[in-house]
Amino acid sequence: MLYRTIPKNGDELSILGFGAMRLPMKEDGNIDEERATNQVRYAIDQGVNYVDTAWPYHMGQSEPFLGRALSDGYREKVKLATKLPTWMIDSREDMDKFLNAQLEKLNTDHIDYYLIHSLAGELWEKVKPLGILDFLDKAKADGRIINAGFSFHGSPDEFRPIIDAYNWDFCQIQYNFLDEKMQAGTEGLEYAASKGLGVIIMEPLRGGSLAGKAPPAVEEIWNEAPVKRTAAEWGLRWVWNHPEVTVVLSGMNEEAHVEENLNIAGEALPDSLTETELELVKRSEKKYREIMKAGCTGCSYCMPCPVGVNIPLCFEHYNNLALVDNLEGERFMYAARLGGAVGLGKPEFASLCVQCGECLDKCPQHLEIPTVLGSVVEELEGSDIEQRAAMARKMFKQV
Repeated sequence: MLYRTIPKNGDELSILGFGAMRLPMKEDGNIDEERATNQVRYAIDQGVNYVDTAWPYHMGQSEPFLGRALSDGYREKVKLATKLPTWMIDSREDMDKFLNAQLEKLNTDHIDYYLIHSLAGELWEKVKPLGILDFLDKAKADGRIINAGFSFHGSPDEFRPIIDAYNWDFCQIQYNFLDEKMQAGTEGLEYAASKGLGVIIMEPLRGGSLAGKAPPAVEEIWNEAPVKRTAAEWGLRWVWNHPEVTVVLSGMNEEAHVEENLNIAGEALPDSLTETELELVKRSEKKYREIMKAGCTGCSYCMPCPVGVNIPLCFEHYNNLALVDNLEGERFMYAARLGGAVGLGKPEFASLCVQCGECLDKCPQHLEIPTVLGSVVEELEGSDIEQRAAMARKMFKQV
């Protein structure tokens, strides 16, 4: 296992972190505790020392599961991370209520790395006046949390103001070779690192869509490489190639995935990919974009939409249809992320579009945005969209 150091505190963290959002499941919909516990403990035995969870994962069962899985001395071997469910916060008192409940659920007296969950501009502006910074200061002072950070799902121009607003120890961003300009992107990664923050990476394989069997046109490009790698290894190695990255989270739920990721994490040094290999990744990225349905780069120049459509997020899920086989899973995630399960609770569906055309002149890719949004409605919404959104809201608001 390779390790990288958090600049502000000197912690040496394993470059592979165990994400507890996609644990193995039983047929009855519950976590397969025996199997998941074995996976978590095996990864820790092999050197993983960063474990990440959150209040809503597995409908509220991920944190209690880890409280049990990290017994027998395993809690002392890891840095444990969880997150304040920001969309459920309505007062300063709520912050302490959730943190104290999480300490109990996780069977611990402190959280090593505590994140303000899923920040974007509007949600940040909501929690600031409620006293979020005072909460972090006091929770650090009394020892309930050791390091303060945030996870980010906003637009590129919203990231830097959040970074500059507090003396954060670390942050967590979505980053992979398809998302260099999405959300925080490369610019945000480099800015956070320049401020001395540790940077934790989520979605290095875009929820698994960059793992598994690559599309034939992409596979042809990978096959040109002198060193043969799986699609998952190419994706992970590209992220780890960035020296600004501290930890890459992987939502592992198959023993083979755990083993493969551990093997890669023993070799993925920063700046270790050759220029030829980096060029292959760039060509693969371009080929993926040809396959994907909308040519959106996630720049967010089209935002804000006057009627509240989250155009980049609509297009992200629409593009995922070309990369994954699980249509129903993607339709559910679309309903969850755009139906108000997180964030400020406002719907941001493509179907809100009124064809005003305000976005057309703003798009540097010259996309026919209203037309593509119509296709998003056709493929991802349907007559049961409100039912899926309601189910997602229930899942994310388990108290």
